[in-house]
Amino acid sequence: MKKFLVLGVLFVLPLVAYLFFASGVHNFAKLPVLHKDIGNLESFESLAKEDVSFKGKITVLGFLGENIHNKQGNAFNLNQKIYKKNHGFQDFQFVMVLPFGSESAAKTLLDELDDIADVSEWKFMFGTPESIKSLFSSLKTPHSLDNNLSTRYVYIIDKDGNLRGRDGTLKENESKVYGYDASSVADLANVMVDDIKVILAEYRLALKKYKADRKEKS
Repeated sequence: MKKFLVLGVLFVLPLVAYLFFASGVHNFAKLPVLHKDIGNLESFESLAKEDVSFKGKITVLGFLGENIHNKQGNAFNLNQKIYKKNHGFQDFQFVMVLPFGSESAAKTLLDELDDIADVSEWKFMFGTPESIKSLFSSLKTPHSLDNNLSTRYVYIIDKDGNLRGRDGTLKENESKVYGYDASSVADLANVMVDDIKVILAEYRLALKKYKADRKEKS
């Protein structure tokens, strides 16, 4: 009798665990959409002279401003805590917005970041003060740009050009999170890391489902 009980436990427990985790995978909380269809990058020019878009990419969007050296520490925090861990994901990019005239300083910062990690998905975009303000305003956050057209916050934009964050429904008594304080290692490590994992998992699962559906139809 004891032998059958042991065998039952060995076979049943893995099945129960599988069903539990499978259920969790299909019902995990997605990172909420806070605002749809933010502005685009059509009026901006890339440092690398390439076409850059929010569409089809998971984007970390930042505004470094004209005094980029003031935000250099923020860039290194982001590179260490967020970028290095996720840049292997095919559709993941960083977009940093700056005013025209900051190209040389941006190139210097990019070279310094390149000593730490592959920076192929760091995209520096340059625009007029008006275009920068317009893009930032389209996010509809409680934050604001300073006189240098910069903010310490960065934002998660999904593949459809929507602002993602926390709307207070993921956890009890949780406040809304529109952006993440890049000057705070704690905020990046304790909040943004988790939210990036959630949105990447969302798209990975969507891709797996798409491939499975195509396989069934073929």
